[in-house]
Amino acid sequence: MIYEEKTIETIPVGPLGLVPLRSIRDLGEKVNDYLVTWRHERESEHKSTIAFAGYQRDSYIIESRTPRFGTGEAKGTIEESIRGDDLYIMVDVCNYSLTYSLCGQINHMSPDDHFQDLKRVIAAAAGKARRINVIMPFLYEGRQHKRSGRESLDCALALQELANMGVENIITFDAHDPRVQNAIPEIGFETVTPIYQFIKYLLKEEKELQIDSDHMMVISPDEGGMSRAVYFANVLGLDMGMFYKRRDYTRIVNGRNPIVAHEFLGSDVEGKDVLIIDDMISSGESILDVAKELKRRKARKVFACATFGLFTNGLGQFDKYYEDGLLDRMLTTNLVYQTPELLSKPYYINVDMSKYIALIIDNLNHDASLSELLSPTKRINRLLTSYRSQYGAAKNGRS
Repeated sequence: MIYEEKTIETIPVGPLGLVPLRSIRDLGEKVNDYLVTWRHERESEHKSTIAFAGYQRDSYIIESRTPRFGTGEAKGTIEESIRGDDLYIMVDVCNYSLTYSLCGQINHMSPDDHFQDLKRVIAAAAGKARRINVIMPFLYEGRQHKRSGRESLDCALALQELANMGVENIITFDAHDPRVQNAIPEIGFETVTPIYQFIKYLLKEEKELQIDSDHMMVISPDEGGMSRAVYFANVLGLDMGMFYKRRDYTRIVNGRNPIVAHEFLGSDVEGKDVLIIDDMISSGESILDVAKELKRRKARKVFACATFGLFTNGLGQFDKYYEDGLLDRMLTTNLVYQTPELLSKPYYINVDMSKYIALIIDNLNHDASLSELLSPTKRINRLLTSYRSQYGAAKNGRS
């Protein structure tokens, strides 16, 4: 349900408190701005009652710190009263730009460091807050979610730790495998796919797309992302295709079997605009190989969409592919740290998720349903109708 259609039907669980850790401060401040604006504008006959105490504030951000000692040890502190608050603690476990001193050496913070800081802040709030919720866009250790041989189950253990510390709701985005929530069956767990936001920001930048099965196609870069691509294609009314990876199982390079080739399954892509949909871009090797294969098959434009842009090997290859005409646009969200270099790229589209997170928090604080937010079919249809009526005449040359 979008903000303009929202009506208050329930009282808040408690006064709203937003605790963005240092790793996600910029996004947290944007979320806070939306919440402040909405709650000052919202009309309700109940806003003056005691149940709505603290409902309108100039800021919902609760200051917290996680200072470190010279040995690298740390502690979590909360700087304000949170008694009775409905807390939403936000963390970006992928923000490697932050550093700390360890015995005189400068260390960049790893996902492990960020997760420990999250637990420290939860521990500082324990027993005082009415409810503790965690918003962790990139699910910590989400890629180590299942056991293959004698291995650890890091993600399941991490989720159980949070549950044991009193966390009642965990909100994440595009979990690598949502079934990991089976490890915590008694607490709330939502994994959100930002399909509406991808479409919205792509249509803002591209004014001549024809969104139908004759001119556009959705591509999954591997078999693991099939369900995501199927949903995306169904919502847009498009065909879909997929690549599967042929690996060399006789060798191990950098801890994995190297990819020999990407094989395509699907209808002809010649002359079509194609959307490659994935949950993350890590090194970018797979998505770039898929883009090259699609251009070799004479696709018109190639758009790469991924919820998390990690770019662990830098942006050099992406620059080269763009210059060579093999990649037209790349969309990732601001749910994880973005370098200034990335934001300056001419082919990059930054998908802002702050309003969406604010909507989720606003609904949860009122104990309202999230179903409209998690299944945005109506909003997508409205967006497509508006786009076609506004830019339909400009696309006649492609029909």
